Amino acid sequence: MPDAANLSSFPLRVALGGDHAGFPLKQAVAEHYGPRLTSLIDCGTDNAESCDYPDFAIAVSREIIQGRADRGIVVCGSGVGVSVAANKIPGIRAAICHDTYSAHQGVEHDDMNVLCIGGRIIGSSLAMEIIDAFLAAKYTPGERHARRLDKVLEIEKKGLEIL
Repeated sequence: MPDAANLSSFPLRVALGGDHAGFPLKQAVAEHYGPRLTSLIDCGTDNAESCDYPDFAIAVSREIIQGRADRGIVVCGSGVGVSVAANKIPGIRAAICHDTYSAHQGVEHDDMNVLCIGGRIIGSSLAMEIIDAFLAAKYTPGERHARRLDKVLEIEKKGLEIL
């Protein structure tokens, strides 16, 4: 597993967002990681009033696509909604990860750039371990990983025309 002990050595710019269900965990993440990263871009929400998760998946993804963030973290109740929404955006590779292995392996093998977490599914302690693994990981484009990622990018480019 990647060395997550010294995240301050990584020049990471992270976009963070979440809906009302993810708000408490999003705030804990912001407080924990804000001082440890090159920059933490808070994409909202800023309260626990009901709001729509796609808005925050879009806001976080925009920061990555426009080059202002290297990675993104989006939190909703289950992690499912933000994952579905973020994956609709070309250039975003998002996944729900509720364990450390998937969080680092998703980056190392699949070049995942957005971590999705269910704020009602896991606690803040586990979430921080998962985020540590995600942020410390680096894409390692071995032949088989690069080949598979190229296929994913081709699907993104062609959509159903690939069939």
